[in-house]
Amino acid sequence: MNTTTRSAYNYRVVRQFAIMTVVWGIVGMGLGVFIAAQLAWPELNLNLPWTSFGRLRPLHTNAVIFAFGGCALFATSFYSVQRTCQTTLFAPKLAAFTFWGWQLVILLAAISLPLGWTSSKEYAELEWPIDILITIVWVAYAIVFFGTVMQRKVSHIYVGNWFFGGFILTVAILHIVNNLEIPVTLTKSYSLYAGATDAMVQWWYGHNAVGFFLTAGFLGMMYYFVPKQAGRPVYSYRLSIVHFWALIAVYIWAGPHHLHYTALPDWAQSLGMVMSLILLAPSWGGMINGMMTLSGAWHKLRTDPILRFLVVSLAFYGMSTFEGPMMAIKTVNALSHYTDWTIGHVHAGALGWVAMVSIGSLYHLIPKVFGREQMHSLALINSHFWLATIGTVLYIASMWVNGITQGLMWRAVNEDGTLTYSFVEALEASHVGFVVRVIGGAIFFAGMLLMAWNVWLTVRSAKSIEMEAAAQFSVEGAH
Repeated sequence: MNTTTRSAYNYRVVRQFAIMTVVWGIVGMGLGVFIAAQLAWPELNLNLPWTSFGRLRPLHTNAVIFAFGGCALFATSFYSVQRTCQTTLFAPKLAAFTFWGWQLVILLAAISLPLGWTSSKEYAELEWPIDILITIVWVAYAIVFFGTVMQRKVSHIYVGNWFFGGFILTVAILHIVNNLEIPVTLTKSYSLYAGATDAMVQWWYGHNAVGFFLTAGFLGMMYYFVPKQAGRPVYSYRLSIVHFWALIAVYIWAGPHHLHYTALPDWAQSLGMVMSLILLAPSWGGMINGMMTLSGAWHKLRTDPILRFLVVSLAFYGMSTFEGPMMAIKTVNALSHYTDWTIGHVHAGALGWVAMVSIGSLYHLIPKVFGREQMHSLALINSHFWLATIGTVLYIASMWVNGITQGLMWRAVNEDGTLTYSFVEALEASHVGFVVRVIGGAIFFAGMLLMAWNVWLTVRSAKSIEMEAAAQFSVEGAH
């Protein structure tokens, strides 16, 4: 890529977020492997409060969702919005602030969560001062993104930007409403809501953190990087617009399926179930649209591991968005709820969809923003693909087996109505699955280390080429 093309866009902040995506991916996934090992071998809790599973687990979820996933979303949205709008980023200083502000949020999470400073809300554990910082950074993000869209040089707003825009606005609303709280001290607050209302607001947020942060945002990524890597236009642009509006309209209602068989009114539980089932249609519409974009380009999968990452991520997206509505059905949920099946479902989406589409997108993006033709090693990308795929399959298969085993053992009763198995017996039966999960997670993590090495070599060679070019320029100038 020549210097003129590179200087037309603001790639500095994209480079920063791209590199930190890889860094936080290693930190968050490494922590995930460690806490998975704690469940298999509890002595790894080290008998210390700040290294216990209860404190490290929210650190893991925040690190992989908001540090790894968040940095990936910032990097890809800032990259693609410039390219599709044919203009540089609006308010570059504010864009730089989003990078440093987001890293500060992650750092504060890494300090506060092991210390036990938590609001105890799933995916929203951070205390009120950090919540305020998140809000400030997010408003800056929205200004930069929508400002860039408004100053676009083309009349059309590409569908990927609709998904990014929808994700930014909805996550802002979710974050503010769910985190309304009364501060008691600097490190402690209480939710403004009580009882079943608090649970409903939390899972309206919790499931839509999945629906908008981990789905809509990454679909914006998919709609840009799959056609670019395949060298084909989106299969059906009309379907992509229908996909957007259907997803936005339906996803927001699905939260109550997390609260089946609780104090939540039965009509609200049923509404969550029905909306979750309807959600299958737009989800699969998007998955099919992404897959069919490869029409006429399927042969590229033989030689292009980046495209393989993107296509397999779509397969996992389709699988997990079939599994989710199925698990929302009350009778299925009676078996699956509170078991490892839920953990398997989450990671089918998190490892199979979110991580793999992010990795594929970064492998496409990093050479572009560092002025290289391609990544340093295609063989390393290929190895990473197989490690990621095998690791994900081992992880989710072990959790499916564990989950169904747990659900059946917990429900088993003797003729006199007493429980057939104790909780400890179900736990013992799950041990093999816990060990397989550690192995699957470790294999996936090994792939991330390969990625870091490949990225390092790519960036280093890009810098050396820039230095050579600068030296050549100065020599020619002297003559």
